[in-house]
Amino acid sequence: MSDTTDTTTCAIVGGGPAGMVLGLLLARAGVQVTLLEKHADFLRDFRGDTVHPTTLRLLDDLGLWDRFAALSYSEIHRVSLDVAGHDVTVVDFGRLRRQPYPYIAMVPQWDLLNLLAESARDEPTFNLRMSTEVTGLLHENGRVVGVRYRGPDGAGELRAGLTVACDGRWSIARQEAGLSAREFNVNFDVWWFRLPNGGDSQPTLLPRLGPGRAAIMIPRRGYFQVAYLGSKSDAAALRARGIDAFRRDVLDLIPEADVSGLRSMDDVKHLDVKVNRLRDWHVDGLLCIGDAAHAMSPAGGVGINLAVQDAVAAATILADPLRRGRVTRKDLAAVHRRRVVPTVVTQTVQRVLHLGLDAILRGGNLDPPAAFGALLRRLPWLSAIPAYVVGVGVRPERAPAFARRPDSNETTAG
Repeated sequence: MSDTTDTTTCAIVGGGPAGMVLGLLLARAGVQVTLLEKHADFLRDFRGDTVHPTTLRLLDDLGLWDRFAALSYSEIHRVSLDVAGHDVTVVDFGRLRRQPYPYIAMVPQWDLLNLLAESARDEPTFNLRMSTEVTGLLHENGRVVGVRYRGPDGAGELRAGLTVACDGRWSIARQEAGLSAREFNVNFDVWWFRLPNGGDSQPTLLPRLGPGRAAIMIPRRGYFQVAYLGSKSDAAALRARGIDAFRRDVLDLIPEADVSGLRSMDDVKHLDVKVNRLRDWHVDGLLCIGDAAHAMSPAGGVGINLAVQDAVAAATILADPLRRGRVTRKDLAAVHRRRVVPTVVTQTVQRVLHLGLDAILRGGNLDPPAAFGALLRRLPWLSAIPAYVVGVGVRPERAPAFARRPDSNETTAG
């Protein structure tokens, strides 16, 4: 094992969407950035794959639209429910008139992260270290001054003017800093798996509701990505019952499903759903954003979008202090103030949605009333409201001027 000490202006812990966007933006501002990612690659399935309209606009602002458009992805334009025998659109992203890309793109997260990483590598001040796991924080005179890590060449230390934790809900950085989170009760977990669709899926989410169970079928190219929702208390028993029982449960909810591809419970990935947020997102020298600051429910698939918006706000506020060589607690508090309201509002909406889901998982049947469907058919513009909440959110962020590139294809102002 070799021990080394390096220096950087900003150390970013974690190469997820928040970390990669922050690294790219700061590097375009001329800030020396070192991003440490513990894995050797980004190939992990059933991570958040939703790219929302505001994130699509961000990619365009950054001059990355052509590269993104070359990826393989599907588009979700609406969410529909069967209400009293009628197919009713309850969320219509096409009504987001001020968004140049009014849909949600479903793209494998590793493709998005590779695109961002390749773009960031074009910047001379960006350094990405894969297979490098942060093991702790460096402290000096009551301030975080960097991280300890373990990489391919052994253990080392990276001293930094600012450390940003983007390492998710199990963040080692926030644990080491002693930052406490407020936890909210969640009574369900999600089981992810794939079902074939023959390549003819429509660009709409297909929720399936039944007493004691629920599923959301997300159309992808050549398959459905299915989120099967079950009671958190039943998680261990569900796995113990085995794959045959799980197939029967799926068929009860989705009778037309081809479950032959589910060969064992290894084909079903369990997500322990949590909703929490830090009371303080920072200590002197350390800032937490994304899931490291606020774990989100998968409801609405807004976690990635919120994390990306955190990163844009952080880069906008902190670029100048970082270039000057001194980031104060006041600067970090400004990021917290800017992003805490969108976080609180989004989590509140998710928790309201959870109430309905809890009723289903307790054995109730939450079929929407016929009057609800009639109202939406009569006033279809109402479907724009949830589309805005999910697709745009509270206080959407735009790319700062220093990060934009002139080859953007965006044609719609907003």
